[in-house]
Amino acid sequence: MPFNLPIFLTWLRIVAIPLLIAVYYVPDAWLYGHSRDLAATVLFCAAAITDWFDGYLARKLNQTSAFGAFLDPVADKLMVAAALIVLVQLGRTDAIIATIIIGREITISALREWMAQIGAHKSVAVSMLGKVKTTAQMLSIPMLLFYAPVGGIDIVNAGTWLMYVAAALTLWSMGYYMRMAWPEIVKREKNL
Repeated sequence: MPFNLPIFLTWLRIVAIPLLIAVYYVPDAWLYGHSRDLAATVLFCAAAITDWFDGYLARKLNQTSAFGAFLDPVADKLMVAAALIVLVQLGRTDAIIATIIIGREITISALREWMAQIGAHKSVAVSMLGKVKTTAQMLSIPMLLFYAPVGGIDIVNAGTWLMYVAAALTLWSMGYYMRMAWPEIVKREKNL
């Protein structure tokens, strides 16, 4: 297993997951009120920044690797899933929204793995639609973790609407990826 700065940043994202959850379980004397939400928001935002930064560094330092390419999206999906589960537990988003987003991630990850095994991974390469979905998700989650107005702006309402947009884009992008893979699926089924 290679080890370099980009992979180290990815591992830090994975380590941040239990910390994000633990923020809501530490004794009240340590953190209370909005300081829990602030700590969770900072952890999530730092993880999101390292996600961008590790990819940039891997390309810039020519330290890309197959292991890094595998670990990076796993870290992203685990962080998003953990944050969504926390938000459901706190009553800040609906379980159906979390199920849609997490279910799509599992489905598309499995589809990409299968398509790679049969040599058709380009059929399900990351699209602009997926990037827009991820952006909506990554903006809505910290808004709902913080869960308080910022500078007079109702970020709770904005975060809620962005989460619904993210869920709609999640379904749309899943349909897009399935449609792109469908010809290969049909071809494989005919050969069985």
